[in-house]
Amino acid sequence: MTTSAQDAAHAPASSYFDNQGRDDVLSGGVKMITLDTPKGKFRVWTKRVGNNPKLKLLLLHGGPGATHEYFEAFDSFMPAAGVEYYYYDQLGSAYSDQPKDTSLWTTERYVEEVEQVRKALHLDKDNFCLLGHSWGGILAMEYALKYQQNLKCLIISNMVDSIPAYNAYATKVLIPSMDPKQVAEVKKLEATGHTSDPRYMEILGPMHYEKHVLRMPEAQWPEPVQRSFAHINEQIYVLMQGPSELGASGRLVQWDRSKDLHKITVPTLVIGAQFDTMDPAYMASMAKKLPKGQFLLCPKGSHMAMYDDQQTYFTGLVKFLHGVEAGTPPAH
Repeated sequence: MTTSAQDAAHAPASSYFDNQGRDDVLSGGVKMITLDTPKGKFRVWTKRVGNNPKLKLLLLHGGPGATHEYFEAFDSFMPAAGVEYYYYDQLGSAYSDQPKDTSLWTTERYVEEVEQVRKALHLDKDNFCLLGHSWGGILAMEYALKYQQNLKCLIISNMVDSIPAYNAYATKVLIPSMDPKQVAEVKKLEATGHTSDPRYMEILGPMHYEKHVLRMPEAQWPEPVQRSFAHINEQIYVLMQGPSELGASGRLVQWDRSKDLHKITVPTLVIGAQFDTMDPAYMASMAKKLPKGQFLLCPKGSHMAMYDDQQTYFTGLVKFLHGVEAGTPPAH
């Protein structure tokens, strides 16, 4: 089948835009979901786009503490592919409630949050696909290890299964490729707690962000990315990820699921990128640990490969999702 024929086969019929029986029509697909947490009830923001009984994709953003906004590139690809998808700001993020209690920011509580969101959105094993990017990839892996009986498929985007492995790659590969004097200045600013000093980002922008986070001049970064980064909840980000952009610390510093990945038995796509902060070879090996795993490499991409290698990213993602929908996900 030619690409154009495939596109036509999956082009959204009027049924994709059918809101019949939906309780979110008035709000254009937005639904505020009430969570039960150990610290009381809070609300999180979600938004549905499209209608597909067999394929519902919930997007888990990074950070922790970033927002759904940088996923807005999905609007250019998912409707034409007929995929129903959900934007979602995790608790503490911009569109959702932002409680100040630091005891809420644990992977375990976030997993229970995702499960409550799943139930509220009526997603189940016959249609529920979960995509986690960066920190969202950690959350997606953790969710799958506890609740994979509710999943149809999983996508781990730009995230390894071990923070120690991520830190080792940063130390052995990424940092040695940088200017030693600039690295020393960055580390000094980190050590003295001056990461909010404009000089910090002045150095890291060209040296790190434009090479390994999103490979275009920062001034040209797409507006949804800039908006999402401007809205990041720094308190949660620093607490869990740590202040440094040259490796992780914080509450996640010892997180490691490398020995558990084989337990995830649902069809899983691992997306890596050649210039990512995450080792692409390591990500390829993750796909081999997964009983139904496959790997997509974005050869031009970095951490935000959905922008800097957009065609590879979305062509591969859509192919995977259509395979799962048809019941015949491609082999390794």
